[in-house]
Amino acid sequence: MSSHKVEHAIEELKESNIRITPQRYAILEFLIEYRSHPTADEIFKALEDRFPNMSVATVYNNLRKFVEIGIVQEMSYGDAASRFDFGAQKHYHAICTNCGKIEDFFYPGLEDVEMASSKLTSYQISEHRLEVYGLCPDCVEAAN
Repeated sequence: MSSHKVEHAIEELKESNIRITPQRYAILEFLIEYRSHPTADEIFKALEDRFPNMSVATVYNNLRKFVEIGIVQEMSYGDAASRFDFGAQKHYHAICTNCGKIEDFFYPGLEDVEMASSKLTSYQISEHRLEVYGLCPDCVEAAN
């Protein structure tokens, strides 16, 4: 399944006239396969053995391109480093307040939030995001 997602994303890059380098492919593949919402530094550390000449700047530049064409979502939380999420399908995030783990979840019907908020505020809503916070199962178990 993940190889299909990688190939689909590669096609989107090609349609945007973005050359497919081995590093770019590896960054994209990492985002899709590991789904851990990594920071650019985490991606760099995971791939540095395979690409010893790759810099953190290369990772950041590629992530920016992915965000620009809409295949990756940047998740910013104040002072913390941005996390990056392969966004093939609209989804939401549960975030552990203890360890920082982020879990995707899908919830039907929340698309209506944009329509309702537009009617209530007269804003032209272009997108929304939902995050819920609490303790992940591992942190709950560790606390008991």
